[in-house]
Amino acid sequence: MVYKEESLFALLPANLHDGVLHSHQGLSYGGFLLLNNAKFNEVLPAFKTLLAYLDSSGIKTFNIKLLPKIYHTLPSDEIDYLIFKLKAQITRRDISSVIDNNHKLILESSNRKRGIKKGLKNNLHIEANNDFEGFWNEILIPNLQETHRTSPVHSLDEIIHLWKSFPKHIKQYNVYHSNKIVAGATVFETDLVAHIQYISANGNKQILGSLDYLFDHLINKEFKEKRYFDFGISNENKGEQINEGLQSWKESFGGRSIVHDFYQIQTANHIFLNEVFL
Repeated sequence: MVYKEESLFALLPANLHDGVLHSHQGLSYGGFLLLNNAKFNEVLPAFKTLLAYLDSSGIKTFNIKLLPKIYHTLPSDEIDYLIFKLKAQITRRDISSVIDNNHKLILESSNRKRGIKKGLKNNLHIEANNDFEGFWNEILIPNLQETHRTSPVHSLDEIIHLWKSFPKHIKQYNVYHSNKIVAGATVFETDLVAHIQYISANGNKQILGSLDYLFDHLINKEFKEKRYFDFGISNENKGEQINEGLQSWKESFGGRSIVHDFYQIQTANHIFLNEVFL
């Protein structure tokens, strides 16, 4: 927490691992969180003070994930400029697929149109019922285990705890066929963005059209008033590669790419911020 006099001015969600500070290894996005009235001539000394504090505390390396621009409630690229002055090194760059609802593209994909028609033909039913247990245990965990030999970032207990803490911002949408869950999506919602945290379906998704049907509903009905619809990243192997099929599926709905950047800052470089102003 960074204070200006006695008032809280900025926050840094972060964790320390092996002597390196990360913002944040347990969050999709990180960054230096500022008040709406924060001005550049206040942000600079606040960030410099933070880095000087880390340096004096023996924390020499600070890894920061910048918040993608679509999540800013106001223009706020102060840290982008400061990391340039700090000679920070970019260590990773992901791309996320996003629909801008102010400039929504017309759905042209014949595959998506067929998938939506399949969903209608198969009488699929979508519920916003927050049945995390059904989605996690019957769809998400088995799918990730079979496809990637991995598990969800959040356990079932963790996602339920988060939902109970932020019930207005976390929602679960499940798709049912003959009263059996066949697909779902977990949505993290902000004032401007509907962010898809998890997407998964059973092995019949192509036959039923379950994901196409669900995302048509989410994009064009449930979240049509949001400024942005964020499918999330399609990167694997620490950003070095992209799942081409997943990326293509998101783009076929009209998603277009934005970057999510990761930087490494040497905290001793805070001295480079001493002479920014003329």
